[in-house]
Order: sequence, then C-alpha cells, then structure tokens
Amino acid sequence: MKILMFGRGVIASVYGWALAGAGHDVEFYVRPGRAGAYGESMAIDLIDARRKGRDRRVRETWSPRYREDLAPDHDFDLIVLSVPHHRLPEAVDFLSTRIGDATLLMFSNMWEEPLDVAAPLPLAQLAWGFPQGGGGWDEAGRLRAALIPGVLFGTFNEALTARELAVRGAFREAGFRVREKADIRGWLLIHTAADASLYSQALQRGAMADLIGDTAALREAMLAGRELLPVVEARGVDLRLHRPTTLMFRMPSRLSATALATAVKHVPLARRAFEVHDDPAAEEPLVVCRDVLAEARRLGIPTPRLAAAAPAFAPNRSA
Repeated sequence: MKILMFGRGVIASVYGWALAGAGHDVEFYVRPGRAGAYGESMAIDLIDARRKGRDRRVRETWSPRYREDLAPDHDFDLIVLSVPHHRLPEAVDFLSTRIGDATLLMFSNMWEEPLDVAAPLPLAQLAWGFPQGGGGWDEAGRLRAALIPGVLFGTFNEALTARELAVRGAFREAGFRVREKADIRGWLLIHTAADASLYSQALQRGAMADLIGDTAALREAMLAGRELLPVVEARGVDLRLHRPTTLMFRMPSRLSATALATAVKHVPLARRAFEVHDDPAAEEPLVVCRDVLAEARRLGIPTPRLAAAAPAFAPNRSA
C-alpha cells in the first residue's frame, strides 16, 4: 500500500516507521522548507511492544522520505492524519481538495464533534482510528517513543466498508492487533477528557514527566477525571458502553492512583509514555485543558479541580 503520513509528528513518525517496516511504501508530507531542516535521517529509541522478549528496545537510524507538495491527482492509497485536535480544521481544509482517491484515516484526538470536523471531506473515503503509542523528541532530536501492540478502530457506518477493512489490514500486516470500539465518538471524547485530567495536574507541576512518583498528584488527576465524566455524558455519550475506559476514574481514587503510580514507575511502556513529555511549554496539553474546561462551563457542569488548575494553562501564563 502506498501511504502518506501527514506531518512529521511523533505519531506519524512512529507509525510511519512501523508501516514502512512491514513493506508499505511510506512518505511524509511536510510544510515547504521542512524537509531540508529535518535532514536525511531520524534517530529512534523505541520500546516496541509488538516484539517478544528482550528485543523490544529498538535503537536505530531511519531515513524517511519527505515531500512538500501534494497534487490532487496523487496516487496514494492511504493518508494518515494525526495532528493535535486544535489543528485538525486546518489540516482537513488542506486535504479536502487534495484527498484524491485515497482513504483518509482520522487518527487524532478529538473534542469537537468528529463528523463536524470531517465535514469538508468525502465521508465515504474516511476511516476512523486512534493510536496506542506515543513519545517525544529529546534535546538531540532523537525520537523516544513506545509502541503498543493494539490500535483502536471504529466506524460511523452500519458495516465496515472496503476502505475501512483495507486500512485495518495494513495495520495488521505491520504487526498490530486491531481493537474495535463500538462507539468511537464516545471513546474519543472520553479520551480527550482523560487527557485533560492528567494534563491539569501535570501543568501545575511542570509537565507529565513530573507526575512520575507523585501519587498525590495522580490521585488528584483521577478525581479530576471523575468530575469530567458528566461533561462527556452531557455530550450524549452513554458511559455504560465505556466501563473499562472509565474504570480508573470510577474506582476509589487512592487505589487507581496507586496502581497508576506503580505502573508508571515500574512498567517500561507506561514510564516512557510519561517521561518523554517533559516540556512545560508543549502546546497540546495547554489547549486540551482550555477546551475541555470551556465546554464544561458552556454546559454548566462544575469541574472544580480542572477550574482550580486554570492558571497553569491560561493563554498568558508564564512558562
């Protein structure tokens, strides 16, 4: 399959690397002038949980292929779009006249209504999923990340289309386990709210990396997430369909915080997911918290812990 990763962010880079390793023809679309700045190679330090035993740690240098243009008559089979949720409208607008005959995988966090965000695109050409890996760039420009075996998919159709099945097939070929979410819209909203709960505490202390070992802060995050469940419920999400996802917020907070703290300290995949996010000025955590709090206030639902953290993610805050 000929695949275009939109942008060169962490998710695009990690999954582009994995798909290329499975034999797919992968390129990255980047803004004009960026290809030269990125250089010819990418250093990777990856915990790859698709692998068994001690060979999960991958340290290598990879040479991605970049392009700075995208004509409407391109021949890509699949475009993977994974950008911060507040950048989705700009990316969707750009791709709306350049999608060609490709399938477009929406592979991003979302807080606005997914179908509204995607409205400029031909819905028959869309697939919906969510990555389970992540990471960040260190000071040397090296990608430090973790790749989890499962990838989430869902659909807004009554049955999976041929395009959606083909996308799932491509990820299976790359060694991923496909996990289906019956209510992908609800899951995306819950996940963004869950991010806001963790970010709200992380930003008060610096960044996500500063939550490692801080059980008290993680407990506050669990309580903040519990306060946000009524917000997603007011958006029309049936929480009964998402019991496993919301369990950590519904169970006793001391228990969930202790379990999470233990995992982050001792499980390499979980620790990597926190420790690579060490930049207090990173844009996405700030915007996620602002947008989730704004929606809670619009709906008139009190979220005292998120509101108390508001100075840490205010637009004019001092870094």
